[in-house]
Amino acid sequence: MPTETFEFQVEARQLLQLMIHSVYSNKDVFLRELVSNASDALDKLRLEKLRDDALDTDVSDPHIEIDVDKEARTLTVRDNGIGMSYDEVGRLIGTIANSGTAGFLKELREAEDEKGAEGLIGQFGVGFYSGFMVADEMTLVTRRAGESKGTRWSSRGEATYTLETVEDAPQGTSVTLHLKPADPENQLHDYTSPWKIREIVKRYSDFITWPIRMVPETADGDGTPEPETLNSMKALWARSRDQVTDDEYHELYKHISHDWREPLETIRLQAEGTFEYQALLFLPSHAPYDLFTRDHKRGVQLYVKRVFIMDDCEELLPPYLRFVKGVVDAADLSLNVSREILQQDRHIRMMQRRLTKKVLSTVKEIMTKDSERYATFWREFGTVLKEGLVTDSENSEAILAVASFATTHSGDEPTTLAQYVERMGDEQKDIYYITGESRQSVENSPHMEAFRDKGIEVLLLTDPVDEVWVDAVGEYQGKKLRSVTKGEIDLDAKGDEQADEEREKQAEDYAGLLGWMGERLAEDIKEVRLSTRLTVSPACVVSDAQDLTPALEQMYRAMGQEVPRTKRILELNADHPLVKGLNQAFKNDDDGTRLAEAAELLHTLAVLAEGGQAKDPARFVKLVAERMERTL
Repeated sequence: MPTETFEFQVEARQLLQLMIHSVYSNKDVFLRELVSNASDALDKLRLEKLRDDALDTDVSDPHIEIDVDKEARTLTVRDNGIGMSYDEVGRLIGTIANSGTAGFLKELREAEDEKGAEGLIGQFGVGFYSGFMVADEMTLVTRRAGESKGTRWSSRGEATYTLETVEDAPQGTSVTLHLKPADPENQLHDYTSPWKIREIVKRYSDFITWPIRMVPETADGDGTPEPETLNSMKALWARSRDQVTDDEYHELYKHISHDWREPLETIRLQAEGTFEYQALLFLPSHAPYDLFTRDHKRGVQLYVKRVFIMDDCEELLPPYLRFVKGVVDAADLSLNVSREILQQDRHIRMMQRRLTKKVLSTVKEIMTKDSERYATFWREFGTVLKEGLVTDSENSEAILAVASFATTHSGDEPTTLAQYVERMGDEQKDIYYITGESRQSVENSPHMEAFRDKGIEVLLLTDPVDEVWVDAVGEYQGKKLRSVTKGEIDLDAKGDEQADEEREKQAEDYAGLLGWMGERLAEDIKEVRLSTRLTVSPACVVSDAQDLTPALEQMYRAMGQEVPRTKRILELNADHPLVKGLNQAFKNDDDGTRLAEAAELLHTLAVLAEGGQAKDPARFVKLVAERMERTL
């Protein structure tokens, strides 16, 4: 097949230019990315061979090799791993289509500092292109295991790249960087220097389980260069705590997660007895960009007796802990274990339960000892952790113990439910909350007026999952969770005879209007009643205590579930001049059409006040315009 030339897409060109003109001080990131990619290729080959014994491939000496040529100023990283086919090279290397380029560029522009920008390289899967920070041209030669022909990809990082089929490519992948001219004043970035290669590998890749070899410039006694193994290949999770430094833990985290920022916390766990395993888990300090996408990869790898078995092992932790990265090494599983077997294995379920409890207890410890680190954790992962309140009843109490929420009394600092309960007055029996799209919208909701006037604290819940978990949990420490937008709420002191008498008089005075409005608006509401929660606004709409909220209805429909439309209740503020005037007009038997229009407007205003939409926006605008015209 002849050499073909292709053009990069626009976003890919922007990315390449950014790499070529990078101002990052730590350019070493390119080598650790290429070594990490090579390690992944060897892992995949071993896994493929376990699945398919008939695969025609040599797995006798899996390794990574680094070769430098000072005269030609080239650096080559090669592996004899799984390799890629022609189509895979075009899809994965040529287009950058699967690398999250748009998201990468967006976050890169928003990165606060150089370290944050560097951390994005691996996270977005564009580490291969970091080679252009140090190279004028990159060439990749690869052959997929089991195939007879290879592929060569080449680019100078400009507008185009080339692809061609080659006959004599060895199995695996070889990436050659044609390095930029040497800088005599900066020897720290001389990537043709063996000491520099040794330094980078030792610092970033010492724990990788495959040998990383380098052919030295000088030969041994018979004139044959003797490869030097640069890494120790010791599994960090198998060493005792006093044998591993924090830096070594952090580099393992970066290798696993492709996030070059420091992790927030390192978690070690060793289980002994009838089923033995070791776990080394990490809590990231920053949420990955794809945490809430369907294609998000979980970060826990499964090993058996230090042999890599599976990346992205979903069975080791529940979905709401999908942000946790790390390694689990089991001693008693089969090397050819499959995902189907894992789903049925009781030992795996036991591991998941214990790992889950360990992660949650670690978060609790952080919360107790370091408020700043806890605040970082909750800001980045609180939303996804709350999913567990819906899906994991066994651990819901532990999740609630580490959860915090914005409230009307906590300012910018979130509060725990335990702190909320401590602040409750003697007369308050329930924990009150309100859900909505933003803090501003819920704080300004008409439903909050009486709570604000009486100084009663309300949880401000603005994540979509909040609509679900509050119903699933129901209570905390015997205190019922109550929405301020559902059911009847009476905040007056019990036994207040004057308040009771006043409400009875108002009920009698407004009985006719309430009944009439209920009939006129019967298509949209189930009832009209006087409100005990309004002090400023004329009206609001509320749901019955057991009804779904409009937001929850919409959420279920978005997921393809058919739910019946729920009619809500219209509450009127008997002390508001508008409502008083409407009641007097009704008693005076004023123009029925105008009264009906006023009732319709009042209902629509209540819907809009809580962030809803007018049933007929054009009619609403017309009625408002006519009313304004008559008053001018």
